[in-house]
Amino acid sequence: MFNSQRRRAALFAAAIALPILAVGAVQAQPKLATPKAPASRVATPQVALPADVTPVTPATVTAPAPPAAAFNPLNEGVAATVNDEIISTYDLRQRLRLLVLTSGVQPTEDNLQGLEQQALRSLIDEHLQTQELRKVGKRQKVDLIAETKDVDEEISDLARQNNLTFAQMRTSFQQAGVDIQTLRDQIRTQISWQRLISGLYNSRVRVSDDQVNGQLQRISAQASQTQYLIGEIFLDSNRAGGMNEAMSGANQLITQLQQGAPFAAVARQFSSGPTAANGGDGGWISAAQAPPEVGAALEALRPGQLSAPIPVSDGVYVIYLRDKQAASGQTMVSLKQLAVRLDKDASTDQVAGATAALRALRPQITGCDNIEAVAGKVPGVVAADLGEAEIKDLRGPFKDAAEKLQANQISDPIRTDVGVHLVAVCSKRTGGSKLPTKSDIQNKLFAEQLSVMSRRYLRDLRTSATIEAR
Repeated sequence: MFNSQRRRAALFAAAIALPILAVGAVQAQPKLATPKAPASRVATPQVALPADVTPVTPATVTAPAPPAAAFNPLNEGVAATVNDEIISTYDLRQRLRLLVLTSGVQPTEDNLQGLEQQALRSLIDEHLQTQELRKVGKRQKVDLIAETKDVDEEISDLARQNNLTFAQMRTSFQQAGVDIQTLRDQIRTQISWQRLISGLYNSRVRVSDDQVNGQLQRISAQASQTQYLIGEIFLDSNRAGGMNEAMSGANQLITQLQQGAPFAAVARQFSSGPTAANGGDGGWISAAQAPPEVGAALEALRPGQLSAPIPVSDGVYVIYLRDKQAASGQTMVSLKQLAVRLDKDASTDQVAGATAALRALRPQITGCDNIEAVAGKVPGVVAADLGEAEIKDLRGPFKDAAEKLQANQISDPIRTDVGVHLVAVCSKRTGGSKLPTKSDIQNKLFAEQLSVMSRRYLRDLRTSATIEAR
């Protein structure tokens, strides 16, 4: 999108000078998160649907940066125009700094272009949203732009979430070279757009009792299935500029997450899904409740793992498996082991020696916390975290040990084709999830439908707009 190497170099220099508050060597500082969007059911003005909109039916750098310089229009260029409305290079530079500061994503030579594009896409979308807000407000003779007091309340809430006062947060922004007005503008647009969507569609969204009961019946039927507590990031391929761009963006985000960027902060800034405002919290689901591609990925993940990019029909998911719960009536077990590697055809004396060595170490193991330390005392003995699994999925002597032992108990030496093992049960829990209430289901369906309508509305605005990136 950008052809100016000079501008990219300047943006990179500006970005890497930021004290990244969310990750890296300054992890002890407060973690900044973007504000929550207002609840979809908040009282909002009912706005007549514009005639030209078709209703949608439901179905690690730590050097501090200098304070932000005063904006001089004569020293700035044009980054893009949106229906002849200018986005300056100053606006873009400030948004890039804000994006880095609030998401915890570390700017590098490899990902800078993606961050720059994300910052510009956000600015373009917000200009389109603001233009539409003014257009609809003028037609309906109502001011849809959020008032300053509403914006200040959101910023104050954001500061409290990070154990800061409003003044302290403003100072931290100044030290990072970010004008607090950049955050104000972003929050003002978020609040205003949410009110517009609610005003246009709240009365049009219909979540019937049949839908709620049907969803509840499906969830009840799935109680016999494994449940997954997930975090999700969804990159809309239409907004990203195509599926290839969405896949590339997902890979870059995964790299940043693996390097320590907070998942919730990244989800708030980059995700286009309905859970973005809640930090990508997707709650407990079964594989059957997710798109087939996501469900297949869930079954292969262990708690604490990130998925590879998961392409679906309209974008790409990145899934973080926060926890896993066995199906109703099944038991989950977390295991570690001490082992001595031996070939299948090892001699009787070799097996006896390995068994004796492990039997001598067994009394020193007080639980899963010191297995690695015990293993490190004896050459040839290795420790391994076997993760968590349902007992029914285990095989042979490992399954037998998992069934018989309780948490923090250690098996006798076990001979397998690859060695001799001591298996420790770290935790054990029986599955069976609490069903959501009808109100929970209704609110989720309502929010999902409003999110779809909002995305389609904005997509139509993009399609009909004249947008030029310089």
